[in-house]
Amino acid sequence: MKRLIETERAVLYRLQPGDYEDVKKLYRDEEVRKYLGGIVDEERCKIKFSNMLNLEDDSYYWVIREKEKKQFIGLISLDLHHNGKDTELSYQLMPKWWGKGYGTEIAKGVIKYAFQDLRLSRILAETQTSNKSSCRLLEKVGMMFKETTKRFGAQQSIYCLDIDG
Repeated sequence: MKRLIETERAVLYRLQPGDYEDVKKLYRDEEVRKYLGGIVDEERCKIKFSNMLNLEDDSYYWVIREKEKKQFIGLISLDLHHNGKDTELSYQLMPKWWGKGYGTEIAKGVIKYAFQDLRLSRILAETQTSNKSSCRLLEKVGMMFKETTKRFGAQQSIYCLDIDG
């Protein structure tokens, strides 16, 4: 496994075919999927996973593992936003890891990587406005609320972070 990003308590690895069962846990968990359109059936899960493995050069998907025991924490990505021009930070963590600072720590690590290593100048993130925990996480990592939009049948909040702050 190629280690790409490391934080104080987690290691992010590029997504590999052997990660399917762990990623499937995210897509089948009702709590994780509450603001993401609901659980995903097995067939759609396989298609989504295959698409993540066969990426464009400017898309990145990482499996997040706890540093000491290598336990699966979740998935984080940088991929093209719905607007077709900006890069979007997206993440899903298993509920066991919620409320312990892992999401903030990992998002900060990916943002640093995006600006320093990938030389991006801007990152967006989109979350359901009703997902208050995700909105707080985005604000903690320095992202600024930009606007709301209606997508996937719900109001979405779009956050932005530019390299100059």
